[in-house]
Amino acid sequence: IDIFRSKQLFQLVTAVRASQLFRRITLPTSLIRYQSSMSEGGEKLSKNELKRRAKLEQKAKEKAAKDALKAQEAAAKGPAAKKIVKEEEPLDPGKYHEHRCKTIMGYKEAGETPYPHKFKVTVSLTEFIEKYSGVADGTHAEEVVSVAGRVHSIRESGAKLKFYDLRGEGLKIQVMANASFAEQDFDAVHSRVHRGDIIGCVGFPGKTKKGELSIIPKEVHILTPCLHMLPTLHYGFKDKETRFRQRYLDLIMNEDVRQRFYTRSKIINYIRKFLDNLGFLEVETPMMNIVAGGATAKPFVTHHNDLDIDMFMRVAPELYLKMLVVGGLDRVYEIGRNFRNEGIDMTHNPEFTSMEFYMAYADYNDLMEIAEQMISGLALAITGSYKVKYTPMGAEEPIIVDYTPPFKRISMIPELEKMLEVKFPCATTFKEESSRQFLDDLCVKHEIECSAPRTSARLLDKMVGDLIEVQCINPTFIIEQPQIMCPLAKYHRSIPGLTERFEMFVATKEIVNAYTELNDPFVQRAQFETQAEAKAAGDDEAQLIDENFCTSLEYGLPPTAGFGMGIDRLVMFLTDSYNIKEVLLFPAMKPEEQKDGKEDNTAPSSSS
Repeated sequence: IDIFRSKQLFQLVTAVRASQLFRRITLPTSLIRYQSSMSEGGEKLSKNELKRRAKLEQKAKEKAAKDALKAQEAAAKGPAAKKIVKEEEPLDPGKYHEHRCKTIMGYKEAGETPYPHKFKVTVSLTEFIEKYSGVADGTHAEEVVSVAGRVHSIRESGAKLKFYDLRGEGLKIQVMANASFAEQDFDAVHSRVHRGDIIGCVGFPGKTKKGELSIIPKEVHILTPCLHMLPTLHYGFKDKETRFRQRYLDLIMNEDVRQRFYTRSKIINYIRKFLDNLGFLEVETPMMNIVAGGATAKPFVTHHNDLDIDMFMRVAPELYLKMLVVGGLDRVYEIGRNFRNEGIDMTHNPEFTSMEFYMAYADYNDLMEIAEQMISGLALAITGSYKVKYTPMGAEEPIIVDYTPPFKRISMIPELEKMLEVKFPCATTFKEESSRQFLDDLCVKHEIECSAPRTSARLLDKMVGDLIEVQCINPTFIIEQPQIMCPLAKYHRSIPGLTERFEMFVATKEIVNAYTELNDPFVQRAQFETQAEAKAAGDDEAQLIDENFCTSLEYGLPPTAGFGMGIDRLVMFLTDSYNIKEVLLFPAMKPEEQKDGKEDNTAPSSSS
C-alpha cells in the first residue's frame, strides 16, 4: 500500500491509462479508484472537485453522442443544403442604401413581391396591449391575431430565437420569434428582416418568463423594406436641421415629437369645440384675393393664368368673415392658413395657422372675457394646471407661465408715458408730422431701432415691442392702441384718437389681436385711404382700399367684435417649444443648395 501511494506509482498508472495498451491491461479496481481521487501532484482531491470532474466527463460524453447522431442524420439526408446567412450590413449609410437597393431588386428579379398590396391587421397595438396585458408570464393565449408595425431593434438569442421591438401608434410591443412556432422557413424569413422594415406578424399573444408582452409569430411578412439605415437608438436623431427637413424620420425616431403634434391636434379640437358650444359656425373663405387686406403685413403674390391677373395669398380672412356677418351669419369662425412674406425666426413662419372669429352685438370687453375663459381652460385641459412650464430660447431654467384668470390689462399710451417719463401729444394728432417727429426723436433718444419708413404707426409699434411686450410673461392684454395703428378697429368711445382694441401677449410674444369692429363705411374708407398713402410712401405692409368690403359695410354691419389668435405660437407655449419649427410638421426651410450654414433668424418687420 505504501508503494501504491507513492507519486511515482500515480504517474505510472496515469500514463498506462492514457496509452493504447490500456485496453489490454486490467488494473486493480482499487488502484484506478484511488488514482482518480488524486491530483497530478499526488494530493487527494476534495469531494466537490470530484463531483465537478464527473459532471465534465458526463457532458463530454453527451456532446460526443449528439455529434455522432447529427453526423448520422446528415449522412441520411445526403449533401447539406446551403446555409442561409443574414445579409451583411455595411456601416456606411451610403453603402447600406446601395446594398439594400440591390437586395430588393434581386427579390424582384426572382419573381418575389417585396411590396405586397395588403396585410390584414386584426388588432391594433393599442388594442393588443389593452387586451393581452393580463396574460400570465411564460405563457401565451391560444387566440391567433395579426399585428403590424416598424422594427426598431433586433436581438438574437441563438439561431432559433429572435426578438424585435415593433413600434406603431406611439406604442411598442415585442416580437418573440421562436423557430418551434414558425410555419415558415425560419432562417429564410428572419435573415431578411432589418431595422426600419415594416412587418406584419400572425401569431399568439403571450409573455416571456420575465413578463414582457409579446407576440409569438407563426408567420412574419415583410410589408415594406426600409432602404436607409435608421439612426442608432443609442445616439438618437437629434440634429435640428436634419429633423426639420426629414420630419418623417423625426417622427419615426422621436416619440416626444409625435406627442407634440398630438397635443397640437387636441388644442385645435378644444378651440373648435369651445366656439361650437357658443353657437359659432365654422366657415371657409378664399386663400387668394385680388386685394391683400385684413392685416398689416406684406403679402405673397401669385398669378392666375386663366384670368391673367396677379393675386395675393391671403394675409388674414378678416374682411370675408365680416362680410358674412353683414349677410346675417352673426357668429362665424375659421381655422386656417395665412401667408405673410416676411422674415423667418424662432416665432415666425411665412405660412401659419390662425383662428379668427366674429361675434355680432359684442365689443372688445366681451372678447377679453371670452379669451380668458378659452385660453385658461385650454391650458388646464392640455397640461392639467393653470401654471405651465416654458423654456425661452437660451434660458438655463424654465419660467412658469400662469394662465389663471383674470389676465392683467395695460393701457398702451399711459404705460409708455410712465416708462419714458414724458407726456405724449394727443392721439388725434399722431397723423401730423410734428407728432411723428416727436416719436422719432423719442426712439433715437432711447436707442429704439425702427427701419424705414419711420411712420408714426411703426415708431409706436417698436416702442411697445421694446418696452412693454418684454414684460408680459403671464397672459397680458395691451389695450387701447391709437387709431393710426388700427385701420379696421372702431374708435374708442371715450378717449379720442384711440381704439377699442387689445393684443394679448404670453412669454413676451403676441398670440391674440382683437377689437370692436369699425362698421362706419365713411370712417372705414378714410382709414383705408390713409393706409394707401402709407403704402405709396414705401410701407409694403400697409393695406389698399378694398371696394367690395367698403360696399358691404354700406349694407350694414351690426355692432361686432372680432378676434384673431395664432395657433402655432399657442402650441409652442403649451408644449414648451421655443422654436416655431418644432410645432410645424413641415416648416419653411432654406433650400439645401442655398444653405450658408446659418439659420435665418432675421426678425420680421411686423408682429404677426
